[in-house]
Amino acid sequence: MAGMGYRTIGKQLGEKATTVGTIIRKWKKFKMTVNLPRSGFPCKISPRGESIIMRKVRDQPRTTRQDLVNDLTRAGTTVSKKIISNTLHHHGLKSCSTRKVQAHFKFANDHLDDPEEEWEKVMWSDETRIELFGLNSTRRVWRKKKDDYNPKKPSHL
Repeated sequence: MAGMGYRTIGKQLGEKATTVGTIIRKWKKFKMTVNLPRSGFPCKISPRGESIIMRKVRDQPRTTRQDLVNDLTRAGTTVSKKIISNTLHHHGLKSCSTRKVQAHFKFANDHLDDPEEEWEKVMWSDETRIELFGLNSTRRVWRKKKDDYNPKKPSHL
């Protein structure tokens, strides 16, 4: 069969030309044609589970990893928060703290041309919020890495 094209060989064997090409390339590279077991651990989350996660994060960027774990558990898949994080990172998302970017930009633009004397009259304070009871943490949102500082993307949703 040397010198024959993949299509000709495929017709003789009753296989597609792409299948013949794959087998020949595998033989040239590994000197065998059997399928070897794949490396690594199989994925815990199915493509359907990934779509559940991505849909929820798209519709509700402030959703927590625990919410996503609960959604997948209801769908029949038990996973950890770490696996949720890895899946979101694999899809190009990262966790960012929420910011009120629009309000900051508006304030900066409104006071851009104020004279220095006006700024000397401003009393500055540290607006740290401390909660004695309950969660004392900032909410986080999931975003694409390139949208992290994009002012057109609302961060206070």
